[in-house]
Amino acid sequence: MSEAKEIVKKYSNDDITVVWKPNMCIHSKKCWKGLIQVFNPQNRPWINMDGATTERIKKQVEECPSGALSYISKREGNEAAAHTETKVEALEDGPLLIYGTLHVTNPDGSTEKKNKTTAFCRCGASHNKPYCDGTHVKVEFKG
Repeated sequence: MSEAKEIVKKYSNDDITVVWKPNMCIHSKKCWKGLIQVFNPQNRPWINMDGATTERIKKQVEECPSGALSYISKREGNEAAAHTETKVEALEDGPLLIYGTLHVTNPDGSTEKKNKTTAFCRCGASHNKPYCDGTHVKVEFKG
């Protein structure tokens, strides 16, 4: 099985760079429903870094349940990693969200560190297991 090439798009203002990894997106719509002035799928490019303050953009990016959106602070020079108390939330008809810093061990023994929010597949149809890729919508998963 071949792996899809990772796509990474970057959008910047004077303070931060928003990083978008579309292959990780589960289409929860939290970004654009929460801040349409910045995240508007009808526009090209779909991210307008002049649409809100840096702090408001950072707050909305932190709401992304899949980690498809993240940001890099130009002042700090590294990707923001929110270390929070671990919390688990099962989304209706969607993924299992784990909030906090996680160390995930894959079947091949490799490990990954995940920060903020990680969306795990509950429907069994994801092409990016153990992570959710939004396929639950296509297969009309109920749970």
